[in-house]
Amino acid sequence: MTQPKNAAAKRPDDKPFDFNLDAVQSEVDLTPFVVQYKDRRWTFTHMQGLDIMPLIESAQHGDAAAVIGTFREALGDQWAEFQKVGLLQFKAQALFEAYQAHCGMQPGESPASPAS
Repeated sequence: MTQPKNAAAKRPDDKPFDFNLDAVQSEVDLTPFVVQYKDRRWTFTHMQGLDIMPLIESAQHGDAAAVIGTFREALGDQWAEFQKVGLLQFKAQALFEAYQAHCGMQPGESPASPAS
């Protein structure tokens, strides 16, 4: 019996490698950031647990886009509802600063920055 061509592609790679990224674990507690806003709880994924690729894409469009892109990724399925309730700019700034502090980042530090 022959295996389908795609079955071979799913086999684990048995060749040597220089670095096993699959084995890397977070050095920080990835506790979500929970916010009360507009009579609702919003749960933001910890910044260090976000996929960096969409964050890089957002950051290419400026600081405001980077912040909104971070919120969008952090809120996941909650994003559409969060957009509907709206967010004043001064509140967005305060929220982002509190979120950074929760995640152990300094104000102004990029969410894509590696943890030190």
